[in-house]
Amino acid sequence: MKILLVITGLGMGGAENLVVNLADKYVDQGHEVVITYAFGDAIVTPKNENIKLVCLGVSHYSDFLSAYFKLTKLVKEFKPDIIHSHMIHANLLSRLVRLTTKVPRLVCTAHSINEGGRLRMFAYRITDNLADISTNVSQEAANKFIQLGAVPAKKMRTVLNGIDTNTFMFSTEKRIKYRKRFGLNDKDKLIVAVGSLNLPKDYPNLLNAVSIIVANNLNVKVKIVGDGPLKDKLLQLVDELNLTDVVEFIGINRDIPGIMSASDLFVLSSSFEGFGLVVAEAMSCERPVVATDCGGVKEVVGNVGKLVAPENSDDLAKGIIEVLSKPEQELLRLGKQGRQRILDEYSLDFVVEQYMNLYNRSKAE
Repeated sequence: MKILLVITGLGMGGAENLVVNLADKYVDQGHEVVITYAFGDAIVTPKNENIKLVCLGVSHYSDFLSAYFKLTKLVKEFKPDIIHSHMIHANLLSRLVRLTTKVPRLVCTAHSINEGGRLRMFAYRITDNLADISTNVSQEAANKFIQLGAVPAKKMRTVLNGIDTNTFMFSTEKRIKYRKRFGLNDKDKLIVAVGSLNLPKDYPNLLNAVSIIVANNLNVKVKIVGDGPLKDKLLQLVDELNLTDVVEFIGINRDIPGIMSASDLFVLSSSFEGFGLVVAEAMSCERPVVATDCGGVKEVVGNVGKLVAPENSDDLAKGIIEVLSKPEQELLRLGKQGRQRILDEYSLDFVVEQYMNLYNRSKAE
């Protein structure tokens, strides 16, 4: 089968990681795969170097007409059996291409409970007939899209994100390596957060919570992995909160499992999420988790991690202090329970099987 994966960008994020992981799995199964992306540089890439990456060269909304023609040309040349698009810009662009170009089957996946306001939901609604099936990455997110009228219930499916548990696993060797690199001693409690520096991740929430924690004399260090448009404002906030010796933005790093292994706690401070893939990655690395109760995160965490209210730094600080105050043996037990939960319910192979079933189905009525 020839599969064309279309995504808004290949920056650092859960959707991007899922797409490249799917591509690798599909090729392992004998399928031919091309990935095309609209915005930015390809930071997250497949492991298989034979998977072709095609940039549509969008730097501004005015470039979308050019991207439409580039994608149309790619479809005509590659002749995919399936186009599977991810995130709103790629979903809408792929649907419009179908107006003028033959596409045997189109699956559109949203990765959030919130992909924009009424105008975007209206755009989904009026182009819905161009997609064969739509999916979202949590039951809550899927229900929200149906409620907003973006997708009719009969054409919406929930396909949870999956984790490559052979990649995301705890490593004692890397824990020692990164804690030494970060200059940490045995008494330092390392908190790690991972994700783009943008509004949905709500890093001000985390920084304000850390300020509260420091005021309570808890010895913590914080490493934030990622980059994005809010970096300068966040650095300014770190300075204003007198956290320059506590918080470090370490930029983009491909060894997320290694950095997670070095941590004592993973924290997600988002105001909204679709699935919260990075939470599952942390759990797969046997890390205790404190996360905001937004989108599908509670579906991932279950009763293993600590959920707190979103956009509430006091509650986030309280949750972090509660978990870090637990005995070491209790933290180890929580870490192992978290990994087992991911192994049981969020394996990448199971997700691949679900998408393959959708690819092979006849067009939805």
